[in-house]
Amino acid sequence: MAGPCVVESEKGALEIASTISEICQKLQIPFVFKASYRKANRTSASSFTGIGDLKALEILQQIRAVYKVPVVTDIHTADEAKLAAPYVDILQIPAFLCRQTDLLVAAAETGKIVNIKKGQFLSGAAMRFAVEKITGTGNEKVLLTERGTTFGYQDLVVDFRNIPWMQEIGVPVVMDVTHALQQPNQTSGITGGNPQLIGTLAKAAIATGAEGLFIETHPNPSLAKSDGANMLPLNQLQSLLEQLIKIRKAISTNEDPQ
Repeated sequence: MAGPCVVESEKGALEIASTISEICQKLQIPFVFKASYRKANRTSASSFTGIGDLKALEILQQIRAVYKVPVVTDIHTADEAKLAAPYVDILQIPAFLCRQTDLLVAAAETGKIVNIKKGQFLSGAAMRFAVEKITGTGNEKVLLTERGTTFGYQDLVVDFRNIPWMQEIGVPVVMDVTHALQQPNQTSGITGGNPQLIGTLAKAAIATGAEGLFIETHPNPSLAKSDGANMLPLNQLQSLLEQLIKIRKAISTNEDPQ
């Protein structure tokens, strides 16, 4: 899953989708385009939230049609599930909202795949209750995404035990290697980050056995309107994915241990 944090413009979203799609076709990697149609969780009231719900959702629908790729976007309330579902393939539950029963059930009842981000305040094993809220509706299409654990007031750490713990619940697990490097709650009102460690987390996640990766990427992160401090520059994506393919192949080797 890769793309910008939020839909900033039609031109920008299409260009990013085109670039990532071309890279993934070349490397034969399944690709899901990701972008929020609206950002509800912002540190400051003055932060950018979006270009308008329907306008952004129509751009996501256009990307599905033009590039023939599935699309994932966040929802924040039960009403948003019905709004967003016709335009995308996967509805994503933000980490802070992963315990909101009404939201989870509404997402599940659309029949779409539901990607639940693990709360920064939860263990991987505890996410089984969120999964049960989805499957209890009859929808078995669930993903879980690890995105770090709160460490003090202004940092996150990744406990890679959470990947196998969540896999034990019986669903695929994705590693969000960009949000896991956030430094939230900065007094400046703008979230910080450590993007220089994106490759480190991605390699560790693949080595640990994660089924997928979630990467926010932008042609110029310093100009991104949301989460620029922890994005991967788009021109670095192919090189990183090539390295990750090698790691995936290495751990998939079925040779008997010596």
